[in-house]
Amino acid sequence: MFTGIIETLGTITNLQHEQGNLHITVASAISNELKIDQSVAHNGVCLTVVKVADGEHTVTAIDETLSKTNLGHLQVGEPVNLERCMQMNARLDGHIVQGHVDQTAICTVYKELDGSWEYTFEYDATKGNVTVEKGSICVNGISLTVVNSQVNSFSVAIIPYTYEHTNLHNVREGLVVNLEFDIIGKYVARLMQR
Repeated sequence: MFTGIIETLGTITNLQHEQGNLHITVASAISNELKIDQSVAHNGVCLTVVKVADGEHTVTAIDETLSKTNLGHLQVGEPVNLERCMQMNARLDGHIVQGHVDQTAICTVYKELDGSWEYTFEYDATKGNVTVEKGSICVNGISLTVVNSQVNSFSVAIIPYTYEHTNLHNVREGLVVNLEFDIIGKYVARLMQR
């Protein structure tokens, strides 16, 4: 379980393909504190740490994960949003995030405003996912509030702290991001379909 509050940015240092898997090595301020078997969200994708050494950690994404997320688009040198699992005695500052990406979206609009930023993302609405005004959405692992909800798109407004401390500062039109829709909204949508 995660909160969508990014703990730190990591940098991709190595990508190694092995059959249908991708081993992703990341250097970060928290890498030496991690333990093998620990779950860490990478751009919102819950992955298991398989190696820790010299200020870096390695996780493995299988073909299923690569086909449903943006992890297959990663390049060496790119920043990646990192969040360790929430502790049961901690505050839930963002919203309930499982680290299970529902689908990807494409950034269609990037606007630099007076002291903030606005992004619009378009996604495939046929998969049954929905957003609501002022509801929660997880973009690349970041807990955000929807400000403009449409049938197959939504917008979010970004404060300077989030822009500077996450990989949103690299997101522009055409870039693919990971989406995890609000868990409560997903259950309500499923019940409505029945």
